[in-house]
Amino acid sequence: MFALVGLFLAAFAAATLIPAQSEAVLVAMILSASHPIWLLLTIATFGNVLGSAINWAMGRFLIRFADRRWFPFSQAQMGKATGWYSRWGHWSLLASWVPVIGDPLTLVAGVLREPFWRFALIVTLAKGGRYLVLAWVTLALS
Repeated sequence: MFALVGLFLAAFAAATLIPAQSEAVLVAMILSASHPIWLLLTIATFGNVLGSAINWAMGRFLIRFADRRWFPFSQAQMGKATGWYSRWGHWSLLASWVPVIGDPLTLVAGVLREPFWRFALIVTLAKGGRYLVLAWVTLALS
């Protein structure tokens, strides 16, 4: 049970600017074969999407504090993410799993008032797909 909570927390933290390696935790748990893979993928995806939803909510409701020191995204990160979002629209959220650019993209989606249902659907597909590919590669190489 504690291992599953750890996976959830690693995946949640990885969707924020807190340094976390949810992929390493997931691979280790897959290799340990102590839990069904579908359960590991579900928990990792749920934690990672929930972390992204926090970013979306910050963009939607807390963007007025972007100039504060504690705000987790820099102006440069937000500018780059806004450029991606302006160019690709909601489909840019398919890159929400990409390191460095993915987290600011989820914040910009909130700033630009992306409907939460569409945000959650696309981000779940992107992040769940990444974990699914990682699990497949792990099993193929083990």
